[in-house]
Amino acid sequence: MNILVKKQYLLKGLCCANCADKILREIKKLPDVQLAELDFVTTVLTLEAEDSALPRIEDAAGTIVRRIEPDVVMTERSKSGTPAKACTCCHEHEGGQGEKRTPHSALGHADDNARHRQGGTMGFIRRNALKLIGAVLYAAGFFAPEGAQLYIFLAAYLLIGGSILLRAVRNIARGEVFDENFLMSIASIGAFAIGNYPEAVAVMLLYQIGEAFEHYAVDRSRRSIASLMDIRPDVAHVKTESGIVPMAAEDVAVGSLIVVRPGEKIPLDGTVQDGFSQLDTSALTGESLPRDVLPGDAALAGSINLSGVLTITVTKPFAESTVSKILELVESAGSRKSKTESFITRFARAYTPAVVGTAVLLAILPPLLISGAAFTTWLSRALMFLVVSCPCALVISVPLSYFGGIGGASRSGILVKGGNYLDALARVTTAVFDKTGTLTKGAFSVTDIVPRGDMTAERLLEIAAHAESISSHPIARSVVAAYGKDIDPVRIAQGEETAGYGVRAVMGGSVVHAGSARLMEREGVAFEPVFEAGSVVYLAQDGTFIGHLVVADTLKPDSKEAIESLRRLGIEKTALLSGDTRPAAEAVGKKLGIGTVYAELLPHQKVEHIEELKKESAGPLLYVGDGINDAPVLAIADVGIAMGALGSDASIEAADVVLMTDEPRKIADAVSIARKTRRIVTQNIAFSLAVKGILLVLSAFGVTTLWEAVFGDVGVSVIAILNAMRALRHLK
Repeated sequence: MNILVKKQYLLKGLCCANCADKILREIKKLPDVQLAELDFVTTVLTLEAEDSALPRIEDAAGTIVRRIEPDVVMTERSKSGTPAKACTCCHEHEGGQGEKRTPHSALGHADDNARHRQGGTMGFIRRNALKLIGAVLYAAGFFAPEGAQLYIFLAAYLLIGGSILLRAVRNIARGEVFDENFLMSIASIGAFAIGNYPEAVAVMLLYQIGEAFEHYAVDRSRRSIASLMDIRPDVAHVKTESGIVPMAAEDVAVGSLIVVRPGEKIPLDGTVQDGFSQLDTSALTGESLPRDVLPGDAALAGSINLSGVLTITVTKPFAESTVSKILELVESAGSRKSKTESFITRFARAYTPAVVGTAVLLAILPPLLISGAAFTTWLSRALMFLVVSCPCALVISVPLSYFGGIGGASRSGILVKGGNYLDALARVTTAVFDKTGTLTKGAFSVTDIVPRGDMTAERLLEIAAHAESISSHPIARSVVAAYGKDIDPVRIAQGEETAGYGVRAVMGGSVVHAGSARLMEREGVAFEPVFEAGSVVYLAQDGTFIGHLVVADTLKPDSKEAIESLRRLGIEKTALLSGDTRPAAEAVGKKLGIGTVYAELLPHQKVEHIEELKKESAGPLLYVGDGINDAPVLAIADVGIAMGALGSDASIEAADVVLMTDEPRKIADAVSIARKTRRIVTQNIAFSLAVKGILLVLSAFGVTTLWEAVFGDVGVSVIAILNAMRALRHLK
């Protein structure tokens, strides 16, 4: 029986965003491909297919990669490998197409980077010797006798642009016409044909220089993202009978004992067995304040041990550790593209043919229609159109901006699952909140015990605690904590919980109901409603009301700051959805200045209110909840934000945006980061289109020269990429 298998590959040396799009489109056409994704920023190709078909698809994908980008090397990504440590250097590879590559490991990536750095200036000279000689000849050509200039410039042209000409010929043979190699070749050959020898060489020289700067900028962006996400530990020191043995983190079994010394990263999730220390969890939460850990406390992978030696019992395999899930989430965010990214991809496919078509018309029509118009003049202007017909500035800088924003947010403890959610966050106009555990601490305490009839306060609390012990709700836990004694599970013959109502337990032959007023009404219990600024737990025994408990919660310290920050960002419409009593919910709403409060809601009623609020909202609506009990509401909101997900797998799965700590103020931070990213994307799009538009107009009127057009075009790409890197800097 065939099963679906997903594998990932690194496309080492991939620096052409247009080519990445072509590669992905070709791979998607292959038969039996269930899923194909290519993230240009991380250079990770993901393939999913049946296990029997995957080897054939892998070979076909490798052929497509070599055909479109001969210098790119496709290698299988190892289990512990991550683009964060890959050498994504954008230079020609010496391995050749036929060289067999082994799967990359984390250590292999590090070695690649080391070798690349060691190459230094001499490595650069060796790789570009012919181009440097060509540049010298180009300079000499201006001082050579007129009769020798053609030959000197031609030699310089071939030395500098030979690789571009060769790639253009290869691509034409494969039917790939509208790429930058072809366009630059035609533009420079055309310049030679009309006698503009220096300009022809300048086109190739400036293009090569611009490409070098562009590749450097892309590399720098990728390395910045890599360092930002370099939180995955690779080695664990496992305690065995023969001593402490270093092992790859993915090879350590659950239940093993690992030793973490001061200064080391914790490699796997576990529980502290022995030792006392402080942990730096900033890589996970964005908070620099160290956290004390004692025996019995949880220790999460990716945290840095600051002081004492810790012995930790591993509780999860490497692939299921918190840090692995975070990195997987951030790295896979590239597959969830924003509408802007998708539009730019479609625009790029149409832009180049349109400009080339215009260039052909510009070369042919004016000489035919305008009296005295010289063909060479209009051909020269048409060649400038070809130079600016590659949309590299857009197709590279836009995904870099989004990934930079996602990476920067992650270092603040804010995990955004895709550029589409980042876009929606930037446009949010309505913010809706759950109350318990979101804006309040969820640390309830019993503030009042009111028995009825012959019931005593002590007996009422005992009955309530045993009944509520079957529930994990914060209110139920607070009742058990207030009782302060051991719960005897033998006394509870049967128990069930109904969301939004409460619990039913059979104890000592009696049926006990504990919960909301709604539960009392459903069971037909005669009781007197209580209106308190807290949660009221009503109790009935065998259908008779026996009293109530009042449980109060407290606001988180930064809840008010969070609401005020959102209001300063222009998000005026706020609402609170709570299953708690109306007095308790309204008291919280009043303290925080929340505009609309809905109380005593069942889960399906929360969904109904969200649907209504979405209709009334001028823009996207965000909902903030705990990620577990609010899963249906998180799913239906335009942006669902889960609070306090550190160590919670369910929360990470449930939401579009995950806040790793219990701090409401980070909601405003998430919106600010999203808006900053969107501003950068808008700047890059506007700047790129404006400069290209100006260059096209000036070229049509013959104001610019060919080399100025090249310089302007590649300069736009470099500036746009460098501007995209600003998205990496997360807000403080």
